[in-house]
Amino acid sequence: MWSEMFPRCTVLRLASEWKHLRVRGRRHEDGRQSRFSRWETTDMKKFFEDIKKDMKFKQAGPGKKLNEDNSTKSLPVPSNAPAKPRQAPTEGAQRAGAAALARIEQQHRPRPQTSQDAIRSQVRKELEAEAAAIVADQKPATTIEGSNVPVKDSACFSVSGVYFICPLTGAVLTKSEREVRIKEAILMHFEKDPLEASIMMIHTFNKDREKVKAAVDIISRYVDNICKNPTEEKYRKIKVSNKVFQEKVSCLEGSREFLQAAGFEFTVLQVEGKEDKEEFLVLAEQDSNQLEQLKEMKDRLQKGEPLRPQLDRQPQAFRSSPHATHFELPLDFYNLTAEELKKEQQLRTEAVERNAMLRTKAMREREEQRERRKYNYTLLRVRLPDENLLQGTFLARERVAALYKFVRESLVDGWQPFELVAPGGQKLKDDEEVAFNECSLVPAALLSLSWDAAVQADIAAAGGPSPSLLKPELLENIKNLV
Repeated sequence: MWSEMFPRCTVLRLASEWKHLRVRGRRHEDGRQSRFSRWETTDMKKFFEDIKKDMKFKQAGPGKKLNEDNSTKSLPVPSNAPAKPRQAPTEGAQRAGAAALARIEQQHRPRPQTSQDAIRSQVRKELEAEAAAIVADQKPATTIEGSNVPVKDSACFSVSGVYFICPLTGAVLTKSEREVRIKEAILMHFEKDPLEASIMMIHTFNKDREKVKAAVDIISRYVDNICKNPTEEKYRKIKVSNKVFQEKVSCLEGSREFLQAAGFEFTVLQVEGKEDKEEFLVLAEQDSNQLEQLKEMKDRLQKGEPLRPQLDRQPQAFRSSPHATHFELPLDFYNLTAEELKKEQQLRTEAVERNAMLRTKAMREREEQRERRKYNYTLLRVRLPDENLLQGTFLARERVAALYKFVRESLVDGWQPFELVAPGGQKLKDDEEVAFNECSLVPAALLSLSWDAAVQADIAAAGGPSPSLLKPELLENIKNLV
């Protein structure tokens, strides 16, 4: 408390004096004296008076005397003498004062926001959010969210990622944006073909296949009733509030768009026996040609399939390299969550012990099946007879025939019969109905291509083989494998 009220020097002095007086007081008590002497009492009184002065000085503030009375003085009474008239400000001073007041009011008064200001503000927020999202996407992550698994630089990977091609636009899509971009392409397709776009909506936007089938069956029944009873008006009207229509048809995306593309129109009609009007989907009476077109629309709806993006093989040629069997795959290839990837690191450390342990055939098969389920995609390389490498991305569940087709399309003489040999000497057949994840070709593998010996002998006898095996567009972008 004392250190807050007084300077450090004052506190030290007061403490020293107080200690000195207490020592002297204890000496008198030891001498059996009942009270202090007069001289000692005077010192004590002076000690406390000094404390009071210091407190008064502390509270008085700057510019005050210790003997000055701090009480409020009475204000002087104005005299009866007439006050000197105040001189009016000049015209320049008035203008300067008005300008200063205007500036102050402008600073403190908020400017009313117009509709254009609101639009600009909204656009600015959207642009800032979009820019932040782009920066976040471009910024390389060091770890997977929710795990301690490090994410490597994209330059270290054998392939930058998994990409897809939109069947409608031909645009190349990343794995994360494929669903949104496919929906955008379907909605844009309404300008070209509303009926086909609505069919794609029904089969693509709705994931529950059972609900899609139920809705298609009900719409087909509507069309069949109209075709069988073309003059009956009741079959050409669908009450929108009907329970079956609401629960089975209207709840599916694209169903209303299909009915409108087929000719139905939303109309409010008077309901028989009721005063209120209700909304109906009404189809005008159809002639024979229109009925045939309606049947074709129904057939197209029934045969519709979900619009799926096509996997981009990303064909790439590499020169001969000793690193042909070395693969670094991005996270897009994995079918694992962040927590599962974290556990994967632990499993790799236990691989040596597990391989050293004697296991039954059933145990090995279960282990292989677990390994196959880790990956959705596989990266395959084919070593050609000229030692060049051909690389492509495939679905893990695709058949071996897809690889044969990919190789043929990449060769100059794709018509020549050849054979692909998997690691370990396993020969893969072109017509073999086996998936890559069933023949240990996931998540990556190096295969070898060998020509048919008899055909090569005939070619050599006729003038020799082609100087290059791969197509020119692949050789133009050939790279070194690191």
